[in-house]
Amino acid sequence: MATYVHAQSNPSAATSTTLYTNPGGVTTVLSGVTVANRSNVGTTFRVSIDPAAAGDSNEDYYAYDMPIGGNESVVVAQGAIVPSTGLVRVYATLATLSFQGDGVEI
Repeated sequence: MATYVHAQSNPSAATSTTLYTNPGGVTTVLSGVTVANRSNVGTTFRVSIDPAAAGDSNEDYYAYDMPIGGNESVVVAQGAIVPSTGLVRVYATLATLSFQGDGVEI
């Protein structure tokens, strides 16, 4: 049976933050991670999926210092797989970004 998941975060500036932790025993398919800039000042962000919860490696990034304009939203990592016990992490250069992650645990 599939379970819908929704995660939210407004991370501190320049701090890698866990958006979602796969509980184990399931695989999660992300419908996407939406990033919203609540400021009129452009900034950058990062989104990674750490499959083993062991720390991000270069190959774990879906977005790295990706620019986002003021008062804009973007969606990244559509269809990405988060394996059992994997983590989705987010990072904002400024503390003006909100992250929303949606998916299905199967």
